[in-house]
Amino acid sequence: MRKKSFVLALVCFQMLGLAAQQIGLDNIWLRFDYYPQSPSNFRWMKNDQFYSVQEKGGIARYDIESGKKVDDVLKYDQLDLGEFSPKDIQSYSFNQDESMVLLTAQSESIYRRSSKEIVFVVRLSDLDIQRLHEGQKVSNATISPDGNRVGFCYENNLYLHDLSNGEETQISFDGKWNQLIYGSTDWVYEEELSFAKAFAFSPDGKHLAYYRFDEGHVKQFTMPFYGSLYPDLYEFKYPKAGEQNSFVTIHSYDLTSKKHTQMDIGAETDQYIARIKWVGDETLGIMRLNRLQNQCDVLFANAVNGESEVVLTEKAEAYVEVSSDKWHFLQDSEDFLWVSEQDGYNHVYRYNRQGERVAQLTTGEFDVTDIVGVDEAKEKLYFLSAENSPLERQLYVVGLNGKKKKQLTEEAGMHSVSASSAFNYFTDSYSSTTEPGITRLLDAKGKTVKVLEENKKLKGKLDKLDIAPPEFFDFATEDGTTLNGWMIKPTDFDPNKEYPVLMFVYGGPGSQTVKNEFGNFNYMWYQMLAQNGYLVVSVDNRGTGARGRDFRTATYPELGKYETQDQISAAKYLASQSYIDGDRIGIWGWSYGGYMTSLCMTKGGGLFKMGIAVAPVTSWRFYDTVYTERYLKTPQLNAAGYDENSPLNFADQLQGKYLIVHGTGDDNVHYQNSMEMVTALVNANKQFDSFFYPNKNHGIYGGYTRYHLYKKMTDYILTNL
Repeated sequence: MRKKSFVLALVCFQMLGLAAQQIGLDNIWLRFDYYPQSPSNFRWMKNDQFYSVQEKGGIARYDIESGKKVDDVLKYDQLDLGEFSPKDIQSYSFNQDESMVLLTAQSESIYRRSSKEIVFVVRLSDLDIQRLHEGQKVSNATISPDGNRVGFCYENNLYLHDLSNGEETQISFDGKWNQLIYGSTDWVYEEELSFAKAFAFSPDGKHLAYYRFDEGHVKQFTMPFYGSLYPDLYEFKYPKAGEQNSFVTIHSYDLTSKKHTQMDIGAETDQYIARIKWVGDETLGIMRLNRLQNQCDVLFANAVNGESEVVLTEKAEAYVEVSSDKWHFLQDSEDFLWVSEQDGYNHVYRYNRQGERVAQLTTGEFDVTDIVGVDEAKEKLYFLSAENSPLERQLYVVGLNGKKKKQLTEEAGMHSVSASSAFNYFTDSYSSTTEPGITRLLDAKGKTVKVLEENKKLKGKLDKLDIAPPEFFDFATEDGTTLNGWMIKPTDFDPNKEYPVLMFVYGGPGSQTVKNEFGNFNYMWYQMLAQNGYLVVSVDNRGTGARGRDFRTATYPELGKYETQDQISAAKYLASQSYIDGDRIGIWGWSYGGYMTSLCMTKGGGLFKMGIAVAPVTSWRFYDTVYTERYLKTPQLNAAGYDENSPLNFADQLQGKYLIVHGTGDDNVHYQNSMEMVTALVNANKQFDSFFYPNKNHGIYGGYTRYHLYKKMTDYILTNL
């Protein structure tokens, strides 16, 4: 929604003598009135003329140019779903030639990225339907590139389902809970290396590469779950900083000979295999990180004999960031693309198979944030970057020789883009502080072909509300560092008055809260607080993202030190403004933001009148190996980095009203963190407030839970700030 529509709406209400509607928590967290819509399960189709979406009762095919529905790919009521009905189908995906579709039902979340579900595979030619593993819930179901088999995981083992006859082959047998895992990741890989499926078919479908996790020696964490006479105990392997990780090996399974071959990933076992990717039918690319994550190697392994060679090594003074975008192997060339911060910003480089640099494809004082895709036929790379501003993401194209770069999107804001198979079209989902969300189809020049979703209904609701977009600002800290922030003011803001301020902080490495985008749920809560006379502010401290390597790694290896200094500087800057009541500054945050809130309330010298810490880390000694050691090294190497900025060690300095909130079933930031903080505060004879949600995980949701939490926080703010 544009600013002009806000102004016109307010003028109309005033002329008619009507008051703008007030925002309520029930609108935000019970009825979800302000949540933007997007196309349901949008999929590009292979011939670049069509796309598909999931509609009520089936999958529909649409023509890209006309925007009209062509036909139904599949109607679910045509299928024999047994005890399930068409409304039970949650998602779909095609095999490579789109002759089959994989359907899921009754999906059950495990951790952040993992789930298990009932899986059906439908052959579209005759609607033959097969249910995997006799209807049991399975994980990571994937159709092979040749369309002959489906790989999946069940109870820590890896299986193959033959689509020609329905027979299943179990290819690992000793998988066991809290002992051995095949084809799926352990907890810390899933959470911190950002993937859950740990197997991949070769392009010709003849080999299956897979991870094996031996976590038998990893220390176990136990969480009680309440609801029965004797609480159940949930036990899982969670390697805390400085402790042992799983032993990880990589294997290849020959689907014809049924032979398993272990890949040579080096003699070191205390390391991470961050990614695997097939380079050819018999060559597997392996991305390897050392334990401290300051060296990343690319290996090419022979899937037949397991022999490997290192073709590229990247080292960093702090740490090497890895993601699925970090590498891309060209099919029509021996070269590959590699994303690196070696010149101080995140850019794309081209290397040959001998590890020699061929070209730097992007350059400048900005970060490339996502690789959208590579059009090898036209020798073009499409990517998103923060070139215009750290607050935005725009789509660009550049040649694979690094020449003729061009910006393809123009609208200010945050763009998220996916490309069609031949790169003739893109979906662009973007929002800004004045635009709640548009999803559209673009052609290769960036011109709009069709608007898929423009959220007219939501815009109509917003036009009736008394809200104002955030205002962006920046300021210099005492040491001269420029920080970005935004501020939401009441629509009747009077610069001659003094207002209380609520600061929102996250602040973790590579994160951003200050972006030109629509903020959904929290954004509308902040607008509600503004209607109640508060200013709401967020500032990105040192360590946050999209401002280059040096700004992000400034906090290494002292998490919490500079971030807290910057948030305190932000509070002092705000207090110096004539329209802000410097005695009424509060702060809140979740997870890393809860950690930051706790540090500001203890090390802030009374600058903050009130703080709310939700699911906070209170000592990095309690958190996992991969994340924590990336930014702090191990406790054995850097004890001071762990202890000198732990809120536990500054509990006696708490000033102001402090509320700590946690879910007792948090598998990520353990409830232990809050219990230790409570202990430290009691031992320091400090008064505080606390609330705990039984059995809830890090997200603290389900039923009325999220509404209850925000009602509690709102009341706490209104009472104490």
